Amino acid sequence: MRANLLILGGTTEATAFANAAAERGLTGTVSFAGRVDRPKRQPLPQRIGGFGGISGLVDHLQAEGITHVIDATHPFAAQMSRNAIAACAQAGVPLIALTRAAWTATQGDDWTHVPDIAGAVAALDQPAQRVMLAVGRMHLDDFAPNPQHFYLLRLVDPPKDPPPFPDHHVLVSRGPFTAADDAMLMQKHRIDLVVSKNAGGTGAYAKITAARALGLPVLMIDRPDIPARAEANSVAEVMAWLDHAGVDRGV
Repeated sequence: MRANLLILGGTTEATAFANAAAERGLTGTVSFAGRVDRPKRQPLPQRIGGFGGISGLVDHLQAEGITHVIDATHPFAAQMSRNAIAACAQAGVPLIALTRAAWTATQGDDWTHVPDIAGAVAALDQPAQRVMLAVGRMHLDDFAPNPQHFYLLRLVDPPKDPPPFPDHHVLVSRGPFTAADDAMLMQKHRIDLVVSKNAGGTGAYAKITAARALGLPVLMIDRPDIPARAEANSVAEVMAWLDHAGVDRGV
């Protein structure tokens, strides 16, 4: 079978798989949601934008003759992952998720877990602190009910609108970052608390290591639940899954 892959991307894992697929001569497309202004160039054709829900994704799979879907989206892109599961089931297209292991607290970590963004907002309803808010620009407005804090915001792209905080600092930078640099950043801004999604993987872990080294508490936002699906934790595992499906891997 000659493959025509749809790679739901936007992560380091998606780029790694796209590189491996191109090297093996596989054909396909990398899809971005469009939340980042300057997505990394991919070795395969790419598209930007949503599909229009489950029905729109079903139409896309059928119109483009997609043979396999690799969901390598961010662990918090739950709606896209749920849509992919439902659409692939309707269209009869095999799906596998290329996931990254969640972070777990180790000795020296001081974590308070909350189930979602709303839980993090509620947890910040307390006297003023200096907060490193590492949740991405899409969720900044959610934290507007707590304007008493200073917020350090490190974003991939500049915010389209001014953040809703009277006291904040925006740093536009794209990782990966080092623990030493993040520790210096936290010390420079006298950070008291780090708020982070449990993104997993290594690319964003530096701030967790830095918080541990400085003895800072972390408000950890747990991952959303995703329905059961086939999952792989490495590019090699996805390739093995495609092999098992009888996909022609090219040269």
